[in-house]
Amino acid sequence: MIIENKFEIGEIVYLKTDKEQSERLITQITISPAGLRYCASMGSADTWHYEIELSSEKNILITTS
Repeated sequence: MIIENKFEIGEIVYLKTDKEQSERLITQITISPAGLRYCASMGSADTWHYEIELSSEKNILITTS
């Protein structure tokens, strides 16, 4: 089986919907019938996301002032 993941463990990512565009670190990747899910850690908080929700680039156009 060949797994093609978009993000690597240790990579910094941003949530596309996060208005603050806070840096998050990929700490885990899981494989399921629904696809790959990435654990994005920020401080002591971990959240799980699909590739479509993540970006390797900060989107400064949606940041709040």
